[in-house]
Amino acid sequence: MSVHESAEIHQMAVVEGGAVIGPNCKIGAFCVVGPEVTLGEGVELKSHVVVEGWTEIGDGTIIFPFASIGHIPQDLKFGGERTKLEIGKRNRIREHVTMNPGTEGGGGLTKVGDDGLYMMGVHIGHDCIVGNNVVLANNASLGGHCIIEDFVVMGALSGVHQFCRIGRGAMIGGLAAVVADVIPYGTVMGDRATLEGLNLVGLKRRGSEKNEINGLRAAFKLLFTGTGSLRERAGTMQMEYASNALVQDVTDFILEDSSRHITTPKGS
Repeated sequence: MSVHESAEIHQMAVVEGGAVIGPNCKIGAFCVVGPEVTLGEGVELKSHVVVEGWTEIGDGTIIFPFASIGHIPQDLKFGGERTKLEIGKRNRIREHVTMNPGTEGGGGLTKVGDDGLYMMGVHIGHDCIVGNNVVLANNASLGGHCIIEDFVVMGALSGVHQFCRIGRGAMIGGLAAVVADVIPYGTVMGDRATLEGLNLVGLKRRGSEKNEINGLRAAFKLLFTGTGSLRERAGTMQMEYASNALVQDVTDFILEDSSRHITTPKGS
């Protein structure tokens, strides 16, 4: 066990041999930290937090009571192999959140980026790759093998089917059940999510240029109307809007190989 001299560990916490506790960490009462856990500088476990498995948590992340981090995947194929959970810096992980490590069949890694907010009851399943500045509201859930890109916001009680991709800056409405890929900057809603438009509020908040947003709006209309397949239209938009980074994000996403269809507007 390696515990930095500046770390504060409550006398009622359990830190098992082999754990690495970085500078200025705070571990509250009734927390349990397993033998393969590494906590970066300034990590805080409030109380009643359990961190197990091969888990690394980045600097400045705060985890609130009753979170369960790093326990084995909820996958019947899991056979006890050594797999990893990697959590980035400055995350806020609220009460009752669960995050599972990867599986051998999925690459062996679940990875959560920096500066995220994971509200009460959020679940991040095995082999998910979650980007930076992601917000998952209360009880939002990710099935295994999902890819969640930067700046995604998911509303309360929403869920993403395994192997789905959610593109950069997308907004998932509360209670939505996402069973297909969602384009970057899209907004989806419904018990089986349909594409309702673009996440213009998110784009404006992050300072996107007005001309880029207007170009994206025009391209969006053309992508989901007209002749030919969606992939063909995406190829055309990619050439016509070669200088618009937002449109390029969307068309690149559509043209990538995926095991899931693209979420589309109702009736398209």
